Amino acid sequence: MQPIQLFDLASRQAEWLSLRQEVVAGNIANANTPKYLSKDITPFNAMMAGQAMSMARTNPKHFASNELDSDLDVEVREAALDSEIGVQVSGNSVSIADEMSKMGEIQRQHQLNTNLVSSFNRMMLMIVKR
Repeated sequence: MQPIQLFDLASRQAEWLSLRQEVVAGNIANANTPKYLSKDITPFNAMMAGQAMSMARTNPKHFASNELDSDLDVEVREAALDSEIGVQVSGNSVSIADEMSKMGEIQRQHQLNTNLVSSFNRMMLMIVKR
């Protein structure tokens, strides 16, 4: 039996969210470091744009499916400058307000991811119990 790709996709997003949280935490930790430039990572939808998602093949008569690549293709790069804060006198480009906003977004996405996987798992268990 082939694994259900929803769980693989949720796992990939959880890895991506974890990496993004690390980058945001690093930005906040270096908020007072002179000449530190804020960083961000490749958006999740851009990272997954090149990936082929298809149905699992559970019967030889079904069409063949392309397997998901297991490596995350994420690039850590300098974040775009905030037009409101720009580069500070110290040469630092970290905006604490933006970073806190990103942390809230990461938390919401993680909660949504967890809720979807939990709901899907409950649906599967209901089917198995019958």
